[in-house]
Amino acid sequence: MNARRNFIRISAGAAALAALPVLGALPARAASASRTLRVGNQKGYLSLLKGRGTLEKRLAPLGVAVTWTEFDAGPVQLEALNVGSIDFGDVGEAPPIFAQAAGAPLAYVAATVPRPQAEAVLVPHASAIRSVTDLKGKTIALNRGSNVHYFLVKLLQAHNIQYGDVKVVFLAPADARAAFERGAIDAWVIWDPFLAAAQKTLDARILADASGVVGNRAYYFSSLSYAKQNPDVIKILIDELSQIDQWGQANRAALATQLAQVWGLPNDVVSEAIGRAQFGTGPITKAILAEQQQIANTFFDLKLIPKRVNVLEAAAPGIV
Repeated sequence: MNARRNFIRISAGAAALAALPVLGALPARAASASRTLRVGNQKGYLSLLKGRGTLEKRLAPLGVAVTWTEFDAGPVQLEALNVGSIDFGDVGEAPPIFAQAAGAPLAYVAATVPRPQAEAVLVPHASAIRSVTDLKGKTIALNRGSNVHYFLVKLLQAHNIQYGDVKVVFLAPADARAAFERGAIDAWVIWDPFLAAAQKTLDARILADASGVVGNRAYYFSSLSYAKQNPDVIKILIDELSQIDQWGQANRAALATQLAQVWGLPNDVVSEAIGRAQFGTGPITKAILAEQQQIANTFFDLKLIPKRVNVLEAAAPGIV
């Protein structure tokens, strides 16, 4: 998923997660581990799951041991999957396209609901840019090949603006924020929590979010072989994540407090992001993979990937 984790500095300990409800009971007698689940986690829901320890409790009777490795970006996670170092992780829409183009044995195993309000085009509060059409000829910063890259392409198309009619500069979030703050760029396309932080601390103005333009889902992935051989493990994993999702929807303030500590951000920044968050995690469907196929086709047309990608080849068993 993304360079957004470069913004994150502080890791939460188990005490910060103690307020989360416990969903599993410790078995009286755990079986000896004969299988291993290697989770590659970015700081987010998987961090909350790790802190709770409920996944280990539910998998112990199946003889499954769990290991955790933290990554700061989705592409690094997917490279770890490609070389066989992890079995499961979380990522945004765009990085899996690049991973599949590079031959990674990727399997999509679950997806969130669309979250279009979590990414947007920002301009300075006093900017003369008042509509998307005003972006023509302007300098726009974004993270190359990311979810927001796809969002900008589709947003411009929706307003009959050619991609070549704007000057796109590729900057990681921290560099883009610095450029935005000093006025070196006209607009910045970015996602939460960077989006919320810019609103709160730079008085940035949202020109347009992704509503009605793109979905901006997040995905959980495994390898094709692991998903095929361990469907019981994957099912429990997704169930645990779904329950955290449900808890977060019903307890947004508490979720914001937990994630503020995990992300190392002020609570008001995280509360801004959580306030517009959409909740829901469910199975992969052919319709969802068709959305990914559109992204793959767009990135190929922009020459961001070297070959056409058939997203259905990354479908885990059992999609509908």
